[in-house]
Amino acid sequence: MNFYTFAKNVVKIGLSPVYRIKASGKEHFPKEGGVLICANHINNLDPLAVGTTSPRDIHFMAKEELFRAPVLKGIMPKINAFPVKRGLSDREALRKGLAILKDDRVLGLFPEGTRSKNGELGEGLSGAGFFALRSQAHIVPCAVIGPYSFLGKVKVVYGKPIDFQPYRDQKVSADVATKVIMAEIQKLISENK
Repeated sequence: MNFYTFAKNVVKIGLSPVYRIKASGKEHFPKEGGVLICANHINNLDPLAVGTTSPRDIHFMAKEELFRAPVLKGIMPKINAFPVKRGLSDREALRKGLAILKDDRVLGLFPEGTRSKNGELGEGLSGAGFFALRSQAHIVPCAVIGPYSFLGKVKVVYGKPIDFQPYRDQKVSADVATKVIMAEIQKLISENK
């Protein structure tokens, strides 16, 4: 058992008594090929909720500050996370994300770039659109629906992959591509609240 699987099991066991995390739509998740999973961000626990319910291992892009925290800096790389400088065009993080997708692995993003302050879906950053357009990955929208309250129920809903080829063919901008992804996330939230 690798560290990622071990950590996933520990987190599942740890979260289960506190939050009832239920996933649906896992049948939509592609079994092979590169996958870009884009989810809304309502709580610091979202990566754990998505990571433990995903049928495949996820490589999360995470804010670089986490890689400087004493306990986390040793763990983050072992759980397939890699740093991104927020608010900047981080070319190294973009290259790393594309390499993950081209290597038929799963890249996890929270396109809003930060947690929502009011629980509503915010505006997505263009990075999600960049990855969707510059790769041939399956684009899977995901909705995390809370709230994270003691013994409360948290839903993680995986949507059907978005057919992105028409947008690639039209050479739409990364901003437009991100808006398409965010609209699908919003649809999942609205249908599953």
